[in-house]
Amino acid sequence: MCGIVGYVGEEQAAPILLEGLSRLEYRGYDSAGIAVRNDKNDKISIVKAKGRLKILAEKTDNGHAVRGTCGIGHTRWATHGEPSENNAHPHCTEDKTVVLVHNGIIENYQELKEKLLKSGYTFYSQTDTEIAVKLVDYYYKKTGTPLEALTRAMLRIRGSYAFGIMFHDCPGKLYAARKDSPLIIGKSKKGCLIASDVPAILDKTRNVYYIGNLEVAELTKDEVHFYNIDREEIQKDMVEIKWDAESAEKGGYEHFMLKEIHEQPKAVQDTVGAYVKDGAIDFTEVGLTDETLKNLERIYIVACGSAYHVGMAARYVLEDMVRIPVEVDLASEFRYRNPILVPNSIVIVISQSGETADSLAALRLAKERGIPVLGIVNVVGSSIARESDYILYTYAGPEISVATTKAYSTQLIATYLLAVQAAKVKGTIDDKRYTDLIAEIQTLPGKIQKTLDDKERIQWFASKYANAKDIFFIGRGIDYAISLEGSLKMKEISYIHSEAYAAGELKHGTISLIEDGILVVGVLTQKNLFEKTLSNMVEVKSRGAYLMGLTTYGNYNIEDTADFSVYVPKTEEYFATSLAIIPLQLMGYYVSVAKGLDVDKPRNLAKSVTVE
Repeated sequence: MCGIVGYVGEEQAAPILLEGLSRLEYRGYDSAGIAVRNDKNDKISIVKAKGRLKILAEKTDNGHAVRGTCGIGHTRWATHGEPSENNAHPHCTEDKTVVLVHNGIIENYQELKEKLLKSGYTFYSQTDTEIAVKLVDYYYKKTGTPLEALTRAMLRIRGSYAFGIMFHDCPGKLYAARKDSPLIIGKSKKGCLIASDVPAILDKTRNVYYIGNLEVAELTKDEVHFYNIDREEIQKDMVEIKWDAESAEKGGYEHFMLKEIHEQPKAVQDTVGAYVKDGAIDFTEVGLTDETLKNLERIYIVACGSAYHVGMAARYVLEDMVRIPVEVDLASEFRYRNPILVPNSIVIVISQSGETADSLAALRLAKERGIPVLGIVNVVGSSIARESDYILYTYAGPEISVATTKAYSTQLIATYLLAVQAAKVKGTIDDKRYTDLIAEIQTLPGKIQKTLDDKERIQWFASKYANAKDIFFIGRGIDYAISLEGSLKMKEISYIHSEAYAAGELKHGTISLIEDGILVVGVLTQKNLFEKTLSNMVEVKSRGAYLMGLTTYGNYNIEDTADFSVYVPKTEEYFATSLAIIPLQLMGYYVSVAKGLDVDKPRNLAKSVTVE
């Protein structure tokens, strides 16, 4: 979850490190630091600060006070040890022989610390990272070579890590190593870089290498060499990132979240266009054949957060359209319940980053059980992408705001396409229905845009409820899945307590929470469930609730019950989530803005949860 940046080359490193770290602020952090080797006096300077990156920038005069062309930087999200300057990275040995930054969690840090204490090491922080840097130093003193020191330390460490390392004895070189935590290597005309994520280095290069698990990279200003855990050199292909630097900038919007909400029509269009060719769905690039889909007897969807809510919506679509059982699991629970995975099934893992720790663990469990995995991810070359048997990329582009919007929308599209193709090959829909469903999917970008064009009404309504203490979202079927995501958007960026309930469950306890003036949002996009949910809205209104109704154009009778109504264009009911979620995203956004909160970087949250 931490952000790592490194640079070695012809330019001054500190400004590059600070700029890269600023592009990783969305990952979440509580402190920051840089280490730069001075080319003149050959000393490594370390500067750290608690709090926002601007404090570190002020301490270093925006990097100009720390001279040198080789360095590493870090934004920390605390796991071991409180947020403090002392616990901030980079960490180092007493003599700064080894300096290191780390993303991940070292599970056996206590055991390693005891060993190092017996060897004469002392410790100044509460972090597991300090154990890592001193373990590397321990082996470096034994072997005298950075590569062997790193690989021997890697074999002793249990857990996850991405390391950026500087050795005082190796001027003009950086080292990187990883296991399960994300790390990429970039190469430009003026140097080489390491980073936790693509946006950190997009302004310098679009040419990257993906370093694999239990691998080490050695960087100089001109070259990158890769080694496996046995210290054998390995070759890697360079990958060109298709995103440009501007796509990771705000582009005139006040916040990344608002920009990304407005990018949804294009993101959906790009994802549809990648897989719909000449009026038919083509999964050739995914590697998923019609024969594989035809033989499926069960689907397991595993995901976290918003991706889990995609899975909830997808279950309704897949089961009704394809007529096979679908299970949806939180990735953090999947492996701990020792799941029964049947033959002729597939596990679908959904993740924006492709690095979500729990989802990656679920993927590996499925493969251990001999069940093929389909990864639905947004980041090319990510761990889930590399380890899945089939990979269905979404085309959202870089998503910077912690609260996902366009990645969620493109994940929905991926599941719609999967459902339609599976239904066709299984014969549960005929050719005309297949053609009609694809045609309707292709109308979604325009209908999303139409929904966005009506955002001023949502902005007005959100300002009225900026001081709410509780908000409830209710719906049935697919509308319940929409409610789950709407509630998450509200709570994660506005800090208002919100919950989503299946409307039929209200009388089983939840209705006791309703009191005068509390806002209840009813979602009603499914025709056969409209009257039932409307009845539930009447029940809560009679107990003092203020009602917002979200439905499709034409259902104007909702205004007899709801105090405020929002309408979205009509579409095939299977695809209603793609439209109904837009007003709820906007509502969460505008409530957060009205409260004066940091929309893109909500407290305690990180964009990519890469530790368990």
